[in-house]
Amino acid sequence: MNISTRQIDAFIALAAQRNFTRAAAQCHLSQPAFSAMIRGLEDALAVRLFDRSTRHVELTTEGANFMESALRIRAEFDAAVGSMRDAATLQRGRVAIALLPSLAAGWLPHLLAEFRQHHPGVELSIADLLSEPCIELVANGKADFALAAIRADTPDLQAEPFCSDDYHLVCRHDHPMAAAKGGRQRPIRVEDLAQWPFIHMARHSSVRQFLEASLQPQPMQSVMEVEQLATVMGMVRAGLGISVIPALTLFHFQQPDLVTRPLHWPELHRQIYLVRRRDRSLSPAAQAMYTLLMARKPDISIARTRHR
Repeated sequence: MNISTRQIDAFIALAAQRNFTRAAAQCHLSQPAFSAMIRGLEDALAVRLFDRSTRHVELTTEGANFMESALRIRAEFDAAVGSMRDAATLQRGRVAIALLPSLAAGWLPHLLAEFRQHHPGVELSIADLLSEPCIELVANGKADFALAAIRADTPDLQAEPFCSDDYHLVCRHDHPMAAAKGGRQRPIRVEDLAQWPFIHMARHSSVRQFLEASLQPQPMQSVMEVEQLATVMGMVRAGLGISVIPALTLFHFQQPDLVTRPLHWPELHRQIYLVRRRDRSLSPAAQAMYTLLMARKPDISIARTRHR
């Protein structure tokens, strides 16, 4: 069975007008073409929809029964077309992003505010998670893309470099590591950090994994490990130890009693990747978000400057 929306429209028009000439004019068709369209619909349905006479056109019982369905079909079609049009023009839609908490808390919010200002009808879903769960959401189709510290190049996923991140020591302002020696600060060495109690991020975090790779084989005086950067900040402020954190997380440590110093270790940097599915194109809303994020990547030089 092959029924077109034009046939549905012709049926609704004739049921309303009860006249072939007026209904044909409403549908912008000649009367012969309009009559042929109605006959084609009746043939496809294998029922007579109208009783015709020289003076009257009336719905048959089958035609009256079909009228309810025809109106519903037309309404659903119009709604579907409208929804697609709204999505294409970014009046509606949904974007789901999975990304590291350090990016979600510091860099992303003002970009989301800008996006919402231009596209208030687009729904935003943000998952602030560690790298592996971020990648899993993309793989499962629950996120349009992810920003993670894992280069997830697989048959199903593609990764492109997004930004890089260096690391900084953080300590109390009265800690010996905060002070310049001889009038200036010499570069910090791994063995310098090993002298002091150290507060680690959890082992499954990318912050910890990149740091440990650079510290090896130097043992550290680890006093505790915590899940959240805000907790690291609190512990350091309390004088329980020092820590090392990425530049993109410096906003957590903007406290008058804390000092940060860059670590100029060539091997210590964190690469962030944008990960998306290979077999799935982005929706118009997700494409617009992708374009914005790629144009406004985090700048760690700005992060450092703001923290001075």
